[in-house]
Amino acid sequence: MKRLITATAFTLTALTAAPLAQAADSIRIAHVTGFTGPLSAYAEQLSVGMKMGFEYATDGSMEIEGRKVEIIDKDTQLDPARARSLVEEAYAEDDAHIVVGPVSSGVALATLPIAQQYERIIMPEGVADAITGADWNRYVFRVGRNSSQDAVSNAVALGEPGVCVATIAQDYAFGRDGVAAYKEAMETQGGEVVHEEYLPTDATDFTAAAQRLFGALKDRDGCEQGKYIFAIWAGSANPLSRIQDLKPDRFGIKLATGGNILPALVSYSEFPGMEGAGFYYFESPKNEINDWFVKQHMERYNAAPDFFTAQGFSQAMAITAAIREADGSTDTEALIDAFEGLVFETPKGKMVLRDEDHQAMQEMYHFRIEVEKRDDWFADRTVEAGVPKLIRKIGMDEMNIPIRNKR
Repeated sequence: MKRLITATAFTLTALTAAPLAQAADSIRIAHVTGFTGPLSAYAEQLSVGMKMGFEYATDGSMEIEGRKVEIIDKDTQLDPARARSLVEEAYAEDDAHIVVGPVSSGVALATLPIAQQYERIIMPEGVADAITGADWNRYVFRVGRNSSQDAVSNAVALGEPGVCVATIAQDYAFGRDGVAAYKEAMETQGGEVVHEEYLPTDATDFTAAAQRLFGALKDRDGCEQGKYIFAIWAGSANPLSRIQDLKPDRFGIKLATGGNILPALVSYSEFPGMEGAGFYYFESPKNEINDWFVKQHMERYNAAPDFFTAQGFSQAMAITAAIREADGSTDTEALIDAFEGLVFETPKGKMVLRDEDHQAMQEMYHFRIEVEKRDDWFADRTVEAGVPKLIRKIGMDEMNIPIRNKR
C-alpha cells in the first residue's frame, strides 16, 4: 500500500510539474529588422507598435496564458547575409519561438529558408508578394499587407474603363511585385497600364524617367476617364515631387500613389486632390482598439501612431490570439494550426490569416489628399501636410488577392 501511495504521489507531481514548467518558460519573440539604415523609421514604429499591441492584448500583464512575453531586438542593418545569421542565432541560441521581421522585402526573402530549416515560425514585415508567394514556406505568416493588397486596393480606388496608367517603381522585389499586381488588378477593373518605369532603390534623379512617363501618356487615345502616373516607392527620396515640378497637368496627367508614413505624408501637401488607397491612417478606422491605440500613443509620445506602428500592434494581436488558441503552447505545429484561418482584431478591425498562403486579409482605405496644418502628428513641430481623408473603406471581399505560392 505504501508503495502504491508513493507511486501515485509521484504521478501527480509529474502531471503538475509540466504546466508549471511551461508557465515559467517565457514566450521568446525575436524582432529581427532594420533598426539602422534607410528603413529605420519603419522598424522603430514596428517595435513600438508591437509592444503596445502585447500590452493591449494582455491587459498590461505582458503574459499570455501565464507565460511572460520576451522580445529580443536584433538589427539587420538591411544586410541579407547579416539578417540570415541573426535569424539563425535567434532560433539556435536564443531559442526564439517566433521571429518577427525583417521589414525590407529583399532582406526578408533571404531569411525565409532559415525558418524552414529550423521548423520555427517567421512573420516577415516586408511587403513583396514573393514572401507569401514564390518564396513562401509553411512556417511563414504575414500580418502586414502584401504588394497585391496595395496594388489591388489602389486599382479598385481608381480603376475603370478609360483609365490609363504609367507606373514608376524601385527595381527590386517590392517595386516589381507591386507593379505586376497593380497591372493585373487595373486590367480587371477595366483600366490599362501602358508603361512601366523601374529605377534603382537609391535613385535621386527622376527627370529622365518622368519624361518617359509623360511620353507614354500625353498623346494616348482611349484614356477618357483619366491619365495617371502611379508610384510605388519606399524610403526618403520620392519621385512624386520631382514629377510634379515638371507639371504633368499640362498633359492632363494626374499623380497617384498608396498611403505612407506621416513624415512622407508631409510632402503630400504638394498634391491636393490626389487619390489612392492605403493600409492605415490613424483617423480612418473607427473601433475600440484603435481608439485606445491612438489615445495611448498620443499620451505617451505626444504624437499620432503611424502606418507601421499599426502593423506592429496587429502582429502582437495575432501572436497573442494564436498562442491562446493553442492553449498557451509555442510548439511550432500547434502554432501553425492556430494561425491558419485565425480571425483576430486589430486597430484596423478584423483580420483573417488565409489558410492557403498565411497572408492576412484586411480592409484598405481609399483616400483623397487635403492640405491641413497639423499639430498632432509629431511631438516637436506643427506641419502643413497632405492628409489622407477617408473616402471609403475597401472591404476584403472587394479585393481579389491572388494566391501565388506553390503549396
